[in-house]
Amino acid sequence: MTRHIDFEGIENFRDFGGYDTVSGRPLKRGLLYRSANHAYATEADLARMHDLGLAAIVDLRRPEERAREPSRRWPGFGAAVVENDILSDHADWVDSMQGATVDADWFFQDGLTYYRSAPFEPRHIDLFKRYFQTLAQVDGPIVVHCAAGKDRTGLICALTHHLAGVGEDDIVADYLLTNDESRMARKMGFLGPWLRDTVGKSVDEAALRVAVSVNPVYLQTAFDLIHKAHGSLDGYLEEVLGVDAALRERITARLLD
Repeated sequence: MTRHIDFEGIENFRDFGGYDTVSGRPLKRGLLYRSANHAYATEADLARMHDLGLAAIVDLRRPEERAREPSRRWPGFGAAVVENDILSDHADWVDSMQGATVDADWFFQDGLTYYRSAPFEPRHIDLFKRYFQTLAQVDGPIVVHCAAGKDRTGLICALTHHLAGVGEDDIVADYLLTNDESRMARKMGFLGPWLRDTVGKSVDEAALRVAVSVNPVYLQTAFDLIHKAHGSLDGYLEEVLGVDAALRERITARLLD
């Protein structure tokens, strides 16, 4: 089953539906999409997103990221947009790399630090809450994205899969689809010049590989801390994100075949 959808200027665009669930009803295809940011969308990309019939776009990026790389929209754009301007607890790369030796270990440690705090950060809680509410409300497909479509996006998609009853192995496998070798060179080829031009840092290939990929340790770290704080992923979904039984039922009724 092919999940990646090839776009000219948008990376990591894929359908994260279609998985079997414990209920025996699979997730529908063509309703749940995830991607990197849309700042580099070509005209053909915009036309393709229009043709997908997107009802909502959830942009998990910080305000400074959106200002630096503003999203492109197609003519007559009318989809709902979920975003916020709440300040992040985790420093932007442009700031955190200043004065640092940026190598593969720097990116790995930065990833771990992010996943330890992300589930509990106020800006993410607001966005994640509104994402799940949007899933229950909109009549049509939704795309959720951040900058690279791998960490913030990976976490919320994993939570979506859990809520829908997707098995743990499939949750991790979908998360790791970001590490598609056929796309790694292209992503590294973009990030290297971007870091040099935006941050003033030149990093080696090993560091770039860590920067553009995900690691199962990251997701497990977040889930372990969620379990420690709330007893389970379901406890976190209800206590922190407000996904009670009624909202869960509305979401699964819309997403499951």
